[in-house]
Amino acid sequence: MPFQDAFATARLTFERLTEGHRAEMRRFQADPDVMRYIGGVRSPAQTAAYFERNLRHWDQYGYGVWVLRERDRGDMAGVGVLRHLLVEGEDEVEIGYGFFPQYWGRGLATEVARACVARGFDHAGLDSLVAVADPGNSASHHVLRKAGMEYERDFDHDEGERQSLFRLHRSAWG
Repeated sequence: MPFQDAFATARLTFERLTEGHRAEMRRFQADPDVMRYIGGVRSPAQTAAYFERNLRHWDQYGYGVWVLRERDRGDMAGVGVLRHLLVEGEDEVEIGYGFFPQYWGRGLATEVARACVARGFDHAGLDSLVAVADPGNSASHHVLRKAGMEYERDFDHDEGERQSLFRLHRSAWG
């Protein structure tokens, strides 16, 4: 089943990352609360590199980063992710999410995680998905478990940054 550039869940719309999202993504990645557990605030040059890498990912794989909006509002709420990621030299496909603080604590991360899992298994035909979370981010660990993922191990990611790896196999899903 092919991917759509846009789709919706009960409370959110997902839009494929495009050139038109540059300013919103810069604002997102400049927010210290948003970026606290996902690598820290990015400079304009780092955001531009992230942006270009993720536009190429869409071109190569047909999925990637989505900009999230509440269905009844137009403002960017956050991002949802389904993309390739190297984990200790192994090519994996990760699910992920991030939100502006005003959207925290409302169950939206679980909604996004489940939607990304469904897209990974139903649309991309993958057999396994991973998620990466800061070891100290217990809220994200809780969300990933609610989405069906299980803690696998901690590992050193991106220049030695310690992360927790979660995994879900298609055979254990749904």
